[in-house]
Amino acid sequence: MAGFGLDLIIIGVYFAVIIGIGLYAARGQKTMETYALGDRTMPWWAVLASILASEISAGTFLGTPGEGFAKRNFLYAQLVIGTILARLLVAAIFIKPFYKYNVTSIYEFLEIRFGLLTRRIASLVFLLTRSLASGSRIFIAAILLVLAWEVAHPEFLAMSKEERFTQELIIYAGAVIIITGLTALYTTFGGIKAVVWTDLIQITLMFGAAFYVFFWLLGKTGGWEALGSSIKAPIAIDTGIRPGLDFGEQVKFILQQEYTIWAALLGSIFTTLATHGTDQDMVQRMLTSKDAKRGQRAVIVSGLVDLPVVVGFLAIGILVWKYYELYPGNKPEGDPGIFAWFMVHDLAPGVRGLIAAGLFATAMGSLSTALNALATTFTKDWYLGVFRPDATSLQQMRAARASTVGFAIFLAIIGIGTAWVKLKNPELRIIPIVLGSFGYTYGSLLGVFLIGMLTKTRGNCRGNVIGMISGFVAVAFLTNLPNDVWGMLFGGPLYKNPDWLPIIAFTWRIMFGALVTVGVALCFRSDANRRESSRESRARE
Repeated sequence: MAGFGLDLIIIGVYFAVIIGIGLYAARGQKTMETYALGDRTMPWWAVLASILASEISAGTFLGTPGEGFAKRNFLYAQLVIGTILARLLVAAIFIKPFYKYNVTSIYEFLEIRFGLLTRRIASLVFLLTRSLASGSRIFIAAILLVLAWEVAHPEFLAMSKEERFTQELIIYAGAVIIITGLTALYTTFGGIKAVVWTDLIQITLMFGAAFYVFFWLLGKTGGWEALGSSIKAPIAIDTGIRPGLDFGEQVKFILQQEYTIWAALLGSIFTTLATHGTDQDMVQRMLTSKDAKRGQRAVIVSGLVDLPVVVGFLAIGILVWKYYELYPGNKPEGDPGIFAWFMVHDLAPGVRGLIAAGLFATAMGSLSTALNALATTFTKDWYLGVFRPDATSLQQMRAARASTVGFAIFLAIIGIGTAWVKLKNPELRIIPIVLGSFGYTYGSLLGVFLIGMLTKTRGNCRGNVIGMISGFVAVAFLTNLPNDVWGMLFGGPLYKNPDWLPIIAFTWRIMFGALVTVGVALCFRSDANRRESSRESRARE
């Protein structure tokens, strides 16, 4: 396939523009407040774009069409119902307290409410989990580069299985390092302002790319009628109710399904409460607004935009399936990442470069927000809180820049590791990887925040730690994690699950983790004197 030179020029221009804007935003930054929150001067519509860029990652760009291709329906879009409802709750419950106490790291709130131990544990959970989730996303954008390499080097297909594995892993590693390095460059110097303004450009490019591909496919496959005829039932709503099952069997079946209306109304609400209310990555964007009302507006509108975005990407996946039904000779063997394969093999040069830039835009947008949030959390909760309590605002900003580089290296290592796992297990789908990775711990994190936000006399540091550990253990057993880990290390199961115990789908993990954490933490009474002294201390600051 010819024309990669034009594609590379387009992608190179995109990288140059984004990095230039990011470095331009670095001018005059001398305080941590400016670096982390942009002095709370960002317009709400730019914050909205940044929120969308953070959540519409490369996993969405490639993974959601993959879900549409595999399922040929819109069941995945059910989850958006819960995300919209949850964002209303985030706006009503979470945003105001963060502004009230003027926090930079949202885990400062937990110290005010409970004590230092809860803050440190929650912050550590975020740092580790967000690193795993964001690192695993980086490899997804690299899929496109690997496929392009294979097309440009036909001799690759003649290699043995072992040689191909090694070669693909090397290419993945190089692609991950390039994407992470370029993103870290403008994020390190530009801070949150660079993140927000580049996110605005990246989300615009991503939407433009998606619109073009959708209508191109629509024209190639027979129009709206062909799209409608390609959709399988159930189309958009699945109750999960199956005839012939008693109540216990029915509950077990629903909990084992990824996309049902129950997962949308229950599991998805808890998931979005966690990702948009207790994750520094997402909340930090809202805190750059001038006041709580503008932050609330940004998070609510982002939820309304989510539905057409998800439906559109699923429709693209269904149209790709129809396209390969009409042109079966172009269809790949196996699943190398179906949308990435389509982009490399079936789009024209130039157009392919623009769509690839859209993919890299989503990857770099979500990665830049993650790097900035990780650096901010580490600086405020650990550098300032543990290593340099007397650090000036300028010293904090320099520490944040250094930690941005450190986390970029860490996330690149995770991205390469994810590529290794995917190459070893090609049957793994992208969306469960991206959304499932934080399901083990974010339920515990959400549970502690809910206790802090919704109660005044319940919960303390000891109870919170016990509750968070209990939430993690509960989710681990409900997902069969001990057996999975034991099987990978030693082969065979560690124990046998009882027949009545469901192995819950990834969409339910955060809900169960949160409920168990809340249930345990409620058993402990807050230290009223400690809470009051913390509030007075915050007021003096």
